[in-house]
Amino acid sequence: MLEGIKIEVYKANQELAKNGLVTLRWGNISAKDENTGYIVIKPRRTASALLRPDDLIVCDMDGKILEGTHAPTSDLFTHLEIYKAFPQVMSVAHTHSKWATVFAQAGKSIPNLGTAHADYFKYDIPVTRTMRPEEIAKDYEKNTGRIIADAFTLKDPMTTPAVLVKSHGPFVWGQSIHETVDNAVALEYVAEMAFYTLRLNTDTDMNTYLIEKHVQRKQGGRNEQ
Repeated sequence: MLEGIKIEVYKANQELAKNGLVTLRWGNISAKDENTGYIVIKPRRTASALLRPDDLIVCDMDGKILEGTHAPTSDLFTHLEIYKAFPQVMSVAHTHSKWATVFAQAGKSIPNLGTAHADYFKYDIPVTRTMRPEEIAKDYEKNTGRIIADAFTLKDPMTTPAVLVKSHGPFVWGQSIHETVDNAVALEYVAEMAFYTLRLNTDTDMNTYLIEKHVQRKQGGRNEQ
């Protein structure tokens, strides 16, 4: 079932590892089939180096396993909440990449400070609010997805396809698996640059006209909702 998407998801997991965005058993990427709405995602606690296409899980939007012999990653229900909240999203990735996670652990958004950021993300990369004890105690993974959606109440999630879950790490998404991998790579790059930029000049800011120029040029002119 969905053998072509399994191959793509398998390759994308390898790309995340190749780019240094995942290590050990952290991190995962999923994809949604346009025709069935089914999701393909990696099994729980499986390192990318040991992953095979046949290991991947197929499930529906309620998390019911349709194919696969292993339990899915614990992040499955976070992915599902993102798909439900953002209908244009066709792929979601979660990493613990170092520089983006530094900002997540500090509870700080990644500011848009340059054209490299604006090429991929129109706005600052938002950080989610602190999760309440009851949200952690019950349905933790679902509630993680819900607070991600909450962070985009006033912004188009497709013009800034990334978020930092406070004290946890980054999630990114896209309209294809390839786009999602690119966004994950770009996020880590701009996070590192922002960290050093702010060390040199804490008062720096970005020319808003340049932001608009690069959003229009590189993101195809998608407008904020």
